[in-house]
Amino acid sequence: MYHRAKKQQGFTLIELMIVVAIIGILAAIAYPSYQSYVEKTRRGQAQADLLELVQLMERRYSNGFDYRKADGNAPDLPFTVSPREGNPAAYDISFSGNVTTDSFTLQAVPRSIQSSDDCGTMTIDEQGNRTASETGCWQ
Repeated sequence: MYHRAKKQQGFTLIELMIVVAIIGILAAIAYPSYQSYVEKTRRGQAQADLLELVQLMERRYSNGFDYRKADGNAPDLPFTVSPREGNPAAYDISFSGNVTTDSFTLQAVPRSIQSSDDCGTMTIDEQGNRTASETGCWQ
């Protein structure tokens, strides 16, 4: 009588360990890139919010030739965090220094979830001058 040898089915432990190691290596490479893209997206949203507020201030100036309120104080901003809704806030937005009749500076200060971003605090003034901790942040 002939006995057929049973064929083994499945994977060996070594094969599974190799696959897990490959997945780990790929994840170790991909995750930092993903984090970098997330930081860049949050920064871009904060820049868009600052530009929107500059437009709001320019509309205010074109109506009364003054960036301040009638009582001489800085106007209230319609929002003070970026992004305004959805994800947790990554930046606090406020005026940097005094708002005068013909000048202002807005700033976006990173919160804890954005603290590792090299750009740090970003500012923009009434003339469109943009600054950040690193060059190339306002692109």
